[in-house]
Amino acid sequence: MMEILWAGWRSTYMQSVTDASTAKTDACLFCELPGSGPDDETLIVERGDHVYSVMNLYPYTTGHLMVTPYRHIGAPGEADADEQAEMWLILDRVQRGLETALGPDAFNIGANIGRDAGAGVLGHLHLHVVPRWRGDANFMTTSANARILPESIQETRIRLLEAITGL
Repeated sequence: MMEILWAGWRSTYMQSVTDASTAKTDACLFCELPGSGPDDETLIVERGDHVYSVMNLYPYTTGHLMVTPYRHIGAPGEADADEQAEMWLILDRVQRGLETALGPDAFNIGANIGRDAGAGVLGHLHLHVVPRWRGDANFMTTSANARILPESIQETRIRLLEAITGL
């Protein structure tokens, strides 16, 4: 038998989340990032004509990065043919670079479209590329709300750049 717990306070919370997610803002991290400084400071890994890749400042694992178009679009269907093709090309290059640089056992690759799907940057399409290692999901994230990364994001970016250059 399923137990049902009443949480009436959640309706107020859910309405505040809905109101916040529909609020208009002119600032978009992925739109502003490419012009906000040198690639080594912004953590941009690779730039194409329509799409770029960037290290995630709040990574799930070492090497977690994102691939995103320069143009502010919210879903895959809004990307034109050039953006779609280059997105997959850069995704392939960074994945192969991560394989060479870090030697992960697997990858999670995906998009969170909308706040309710877990999107941290709303309204700008981006693909997450998350290297995974056997046994990497341990108790630290759930019990201590912490992640363990063996090197700095800047060091990982440099290793990845070297690997991509060698492809």
